[in-house]
Amino acid sequence: MKKCLLFIPAFFLFVSFITGIVPDLIKSLKSGNAHDTAGYFDNTIEITVPGQSISVDKQQAEVILQNFFRDNPVKDFKVIHQSKNETSEYCIGTLLTTNGAFRTTIYTKQKNGQDLVQELRFEK
Repeated sequence: MKKCLLFIPAFFLFVSFITGIVPDLIKSLKSGNAHDTAGYFDNTIEITVPGQSISVDKQQAEVILQNFFRDNPVKDFKVIHQSKNETSEYCIGTLLTTNGAFRTTIYTKQKNGQDLVQELRFEK
């Protein structure tokens, strides 16, 4: 019985850790869908793709991401490390494409009660 009582708080701690937008964002990255991915962006986002690192509005970031996905069709995404606190979330992973692997960094921050992507990086 004591083990069960210890398990319950640990389970809820784990569930609260994995909630947030990153799991949904990873699903949209795996699909290579720029429009769905951009739905998680803040109004302004820092986006890095090979040859370009720029702070742009949500719509421009979607176009940059769409071009990146067109040039690098997505095969999969693997999480390497993920961390979350009360107001932000961070994920490092590898985006696997037909043109190779890209180290991917995602940084989200809570604004007005909503988690939004502040930074998205794809580095070869």
